[in-house]
Amino acid sequence: MTETEEIFGGKKSVLITNVIDSSGPVDIFIDASETITDIGEGIRKRHRGEAEFIIDGDRALVLPGLSNTHTHAAMSLLRGYADDMILQDWLTQKIWPLEAHLTGEDVYWGTRLACLEMIRTGTTAFNDMYFFMEDAARAVDEAGIRALLCYGFIDLGNPEKREHECKATEAFVRHIRKMNNPRIHAAAGPHAPYTVSPEGLKWCASFSREGNVPIHIHLSETEKEVHDCIFQHGKRPAALLDECGILSPRTIAAHGCWLDDAECELLGKRGVHVSHNPVSNMKLATHRALPYPQLVAAGTNVCIGTDGCASNNNLDLFEEIKTAALLQKFFWNDPTILPAPAALAMATTNGAKALGFGTGVLAEGAPADFILVSTKTACNTPLHNTASNLVYSCSGAAVDTTVCNGRVLMLEREIPGEDEILKQAAHAAAHLVKRSQNPA
Repeated sequence: MTETEEIFGGKKSVLITNVIDSSGPVDIFIDASETITDIGEGIRKRHRGEAEFIIDGDRALVLPGLSNTHTHAAMSLLRGYADDMILQDWLTQKIWPLEAHLTGEDVYWGTRLACLEMIRTGTTAFNDMYFFMEDAARAVDEAGIRALLCYGFIDLGNPEKREHECKATEAFVRHIRKMNNPRIHAAAGPHAPYTVSPEGLKWCASFSREGNVPIHIHLSETEKEVHDCIFQHGKRPAALLDECGILSPRTIAAHGCWLDDAECELLGKRGVHVSHNPVSNMKLATHRALPYPQLVAAGTNVCIGTDGCASNNNLDLFEEIKTAALLQKFFWNDPTILPAPAALAMATTNGAKALGFGTGVLAEGAPADFILVSTKTACNTPLHNTASNLVYSCSGAAVDTTVCNGRVLMLEREIPGEDEILKQAAHAAAHLVKRSQNPA
């Protein structure tokens, strides 16, 4: 076994030298624990003898691992399956019929593929809603990154289905807690106000409050769902969710394209985290950008997510933060909105706060979740402004090394087991499509 292969085998004491953070040149030492033991300029002198492995960062930029606050990871199997369609047609004619044939093994390999892509592009934590989530948890456990996972709760106003969804949610949360893995947490996942009855929403709110369980939900993605909510309930979606007790600091609400000013104020007042998903929303033509200026003015923690690969096509958060910054400037006709440092914070400090995995900063005692971004690339040459380059110039291809929970998951672009994951995921995707076209 080579030294490179050995570094991937569980937790090791590692010294990373010659890297650059926001303060300048630093070294980082991890003593085989899950947190940063020491960080600062020149600390290599006192830790060189303790380290089992030394990584020369070669003046790479070091920054906290990125957090993807809204996705459907196993939809990586649906990448490119249906594009350039009207949203409702896309869902009813392509996505939902295919998903009806999913198996747990499909979700396992789709999630392994998603984790592989996230590790490769610098994401160390993600927020996931889908089906067969025990299999998703197994994939995350093996991949080595962090995840907040929830079962997609959909009752469509049917009392019998609601009872089933409540039991499924309870069972999944118990399952995750029994895993006793600090990298994997469970959430309640009421899909959206238009797919979950007020009774179902109230149950999820109570379950969240009593068990201190986070909530992951879609909110005001399209104009139609807002109009439908007003017609059915006499109020806008955020007001309905508030009436049902859903809105709290435990809640991550995805999309938010059609929030009005009063709803932004309400979300800020309730401490809700809002996940901006610009690529998916632009591709599916939701026709309005997240009201980022109003949300920030209301004190809302705005973070970022890719949505699933069926509507985004990749999980590269570097692409997402660039698109977010450009979309906000373009839509609101103001080039000063969402400057590079704020866009980067959406994927680091803001995302970590939303998911509950540390603070998203590099400091002694903080979770050892960080990435090295090469400066020996065209996108980082010249390097007049680090934040600008990271947001406007780089893609995830510039990520050289990924560390999560003190464990090296990718070193110099190498990830163990990558070929097998690609092979098995491609096999699962092909058979899923075949089953959907030739049902037994």
